[in-house]
Amino acid sequence: MHAAERKNVMARERLNQKNFYIRLSEELNSTDGDIWAETVLRGEHAGEKYLICKAEGESAPGGAEETAVPAGDKGNSQVFRERIGRMPRLIICGGGHVSMPIIRMGKMLGFAVTVLEDRPKFADNARAAGADTVICEPFEKGLAGIRGDSDSWFVIVTRGHRYDTLCLENILGKTHAYAGMMGSRRRVAIVKDQLAARGISRELLDSVHTPIGLKIGAETPEEIAVSIMAEIIQVKHSREKCGGYPSGLLSAILADDGRQKVLATIISRKGSAPRGTGTKMLIFEDGETVDTIGGGCVESEIIQKALLMMRAGGPDFQICEADLTMDAAEDEGMVCGGVVEVMLERMA
Repeated sequence: MHAAERKNVMARERLNQKNFYIRLSEELNSTDGDIWAETVLRGEHAGEKYLICKAEGESAPGGAEETAVPAGDKGNSQVFRERIGRMPRLIICGGGHVSMPIIRMGKMLGFAVTVLEDRPKFADNARAAGADTVICEPFEKGLAGIRGDSDSWFVIVTRGHRYDTLCLENILGKTHAYAGMMGSRRRVAIVKDQLAARGISRELLDSVHTPIGLKIGAETPEEIAVSIMAEIIQVKHSREKCGGYPSGLLSAILADDGRQKVLATIISRKGSAPRGTGTKMLIFEDGETVDTIGGGCVESEIIQKALLMMRAGGPDFQICEADLTMDAAEDEGMVCGGVVEVMLERMA
């Protein structure tokens, strides 16, 4: 996500604000690939929004030449582009002893955790460990009901290579952000050879993280879980950074309750500001908020600017800057300080 200078024009149909969020909600629930949003920040077309849905295998929106700036804009238009992340899902195949700490760590890291396990007793253990969804069915049947997407993270920790083979074959047919499989090198080689014999390409098989996890000398189930989740974090942060619309935030944007509201989005930051680019907060005319852009004096300043926008005659769109100097950060009891640039959009 970044603001970048745009010079060339690419003809695309733009969406008005209301239709943008309706369409975004639909795409998040129906598409497998990445979703990108672009907002023109300055100039005649400031505030206009574009939605780009990337199918599996297509390249992400690239340089200046690929940006959706309206025809007729002759100057440099600055555009904020962000990949819209879904709620990340951690799908664990297997409910054995290693899965239990993976479930707990996945929840701590903000994943919606699903466990597939065909043994009722082990499925109950997964529920007790805090899994959001437990599917107690044969692996093939359970996986058939799971739609992959670019925010799905698959971990295979079953009790035998027969189940590993079945799970991996099914997963490689889905869109996914990560697929990892636990097992010895010999066991992994057997599974890959079996799937290669069934026509799955070696290139696709080599994309699987095996042996799963970072090499930290892990031995106990808890240590193995740390290595697996550390690898997932590493892969996650090597991707294009993404913003997002948590379900509660998007629902609040789309809700028609008669109140005015302004959406605040961090579009850049310098220093060690508490929240990253793409973080969002919705502010209502009565001061109620949904989500946070970091709290403290910066958030308070942005809320005040948003409330001013909602008064009669206020602008529908503006960019503002908030500075959390180190002295101010210390006064707020925070360990970070910096400057954030925030986009404010009055919701129609």
